[in-house]
Amino acid sequence: MTTDNAHEKREAPGGSSAGSAAPGDLLDPTENDGEPEFAGRHDTDRVVFGVTAAITCGLVLWGAVGPGSLKDFADSALRALIHDFGWIFVLAATGFVLFAGYVATSRYGRIRLGQDDEEPEFRTSSWIAMMFSAGMGIGLMFYGIHEPLQHYVQPPPGSVPGQTDQALQIAMANSLFHWALHPWAIYAVVGLAIAYSSFRRGRKQLISAVFVPLIGQRRAEGPLGRLIDVLALFATLFGSAASLGLGTVQIREGMIQAGWIRGVTTGALVVIIAVLTACFVASAVSGIARGVQFLANTNMVLAALLVVFVFAAGPTVLMLDLIPTSLGVYARDFADMAAQSGATGGPAMNRWLSEWTIFLWAWWISWAPFVGMFIARISRGRTIRQFIGGVLVVPGGVSVVWFAVFGGAAIGSQRAGLDPFGSGREEAQTFAVLSHLPLSQITVVLIMLLVAIFFVSGADAGSVVMGTLSQRGSIEPDRWVVVFWGAATGAVAAIMLVIGGEHALEGIRHLTNLGALPFALVMILLCVALLKDLRADPVTLRGEKGAEVLEAAVITGAAEHDGEFHLEVSPAEAEAGSETAGPGSGAEVVGGADGEVAGEFGESAGESGGESAGEIGGGLGGEADGKTGGKIEREAGPAEPQSP
Repeated sequence: MTTDNAHEKREAPGGSSAGSAAPGDLLDPTENDGEPEFAGRHDTDRVVFGVTAAITCGLVLWGAVGPGSLKDFADSALRALIHDFGWIFVLAATGFVLFAGYVATSRYGRIRLGQDDEEPEFRTSSWIAMMFSAGMGIGLMFYGIHEPLQHYVQPPPGSVPGQTDQALQIAMANSLFHWALHPWAIYAVVGLAIAYSSFRRGRKQLISAVFVPLIGQRRAEGPLGRLIDVLALFATLFGSAASLGLGTVQIREGMIQAGWIRGVTTGALVVIIAVLTACFVASAVSGIARGVQFLANTNMVLAALLVVFVFAAGPTVLMLDLIPTSLGVYARDFADMAAQSGATGGPAMNRWLSEWTIFLWAWWISWAPFVGMFIARISRGRTIRQFIGGVLVVPGGVSVVWFAVFGGAAIGSQRAGLDPFGSGREEAQTFAVLSHLPLSQITVVLIMLLVAIFFVSGADAGSVVMGTLSQRGSIEPDRWVVVFWGAATGAVAAIMLVIGGEHALEGIRHLTNLGALPFALVMILLCVALLKDLRADPVTLRGEKGAEVLEAAVITGAAEHDGEFHLEVSPAEAEAGSETAGPGSGAEVVGGADGEVAGEFGESAGESGGESAGEIGGGLGGEADGKTGGKIEREAGPAEPQSP
């Protein structure tokens, strides 16, 4: 039996996609000290950039001229989306959790995101900090107190009475359901697909490039591929704008609490949006190493200090009790929460889903292109199992602690009769809870600083990714493109807040849900394309071939030597008329002696071949016959990457 060496390194000239290679081929996308060859390209895709920019400008103009009509359109479109397509978000989000778990625990988990001998590019601590800040930092700042408190006082329709022990369990279970595994599984699916396609297959860092094994090279670079990138770019824009909107309303509330401004004014929102937009654009054009990594590490320290302070100053015992309680009810109610839909509960349930589960799933999906591409960029050299384990387990664990601390503080305050729930708008609840703790004036400023930096460290990644999508996968897009998408993000965020009026969150939810639905369908097909790629990976093919060779050798030994044999590995000898060139590796079945079976089996350790890589021993008994069995040969392949 022979198989071609599927791991021969080749170049990807001019940044061309590797999709035309044979299914098992890996291309070497590196040169210039390991940077992708196409990293320096700055060729703007006029279709992807032009179409998305035109739609964005039209939307902003519509919102500026007729905010009322845009709000009416968004309201009616959202009702149709929840009623007709809400089930897609419900099924897809949980499906991504199951898909990520399967890939991590399967034979594909050993595959490295890069060449077989590559090491991770970033330290694990920095990797986790950047990933977490880009993924959901601003959301945790906004919802860490608001969501547990909301579900405790007003549980989901048809569940349990509010402000009871059962309501506490429901509140913590739903908070973890929305913030633990599901969002990070969504990010992991997109990030894994991009990292594998780019760093192992040598393709461009584009969503469309991931679809090469499914639709082919020509279609992936044609109109269909451009449509995929437009949908990804559009979703990214709305996800970033939603985050900017949330950060803006919370910073505005903090400024009111600190006495810096009076009342709720549109002018204050516009100024905050302009300042935040300028900050994240400046960070984005400075590059990942100088911008995002510094901000992420700084903010993780500040966030840790805030958690420790609230934990020490708040109801500490309740917070500690909530950790096992939250994990238990989350595991117990997981299936029921995943099955929540508009089939039961009527209009009240549909409204609840649109404000919570479906909105959050849509928000995560709209963030997936840029968070996925960002964590792919910083995850080169890790195995698939390391990647998914890190992306799911570490941030998920942090979310458990975060909601136990801040949710515990909020519920403790509500139980004590301080009524932070009745303090006003959603963004005011965080400051209402902290106002009853020591050093409240300092924590108010710290909250605003954390929200601002969390947004900047996430949104600058988003603007760079939008530039990458606009310039055919360039890892370092032109600054003018980054600046354009940064300004567009600020403009869309302003429109979201304007159409929401006094209820700013409504405008954010409406437009985010509408922007995410098309990309949810793209993500479902992306999973199919990724599986097809993984099945053709050399590690997978070598594993299958090794199992075949071993099984054939054992069958031959058992048949020809009555159970008395051992397996040896030796260089394959070229037979007369054969085209074998160079050293190889053969598995030779040799008859046993003195009733013993040695049972050795090995693989070559690369093209230098001949060294044993493994050993299988056992005694099958029987009489010795001293005969030598047949020889099974195969051409040597490259060394298999080590398991994490």
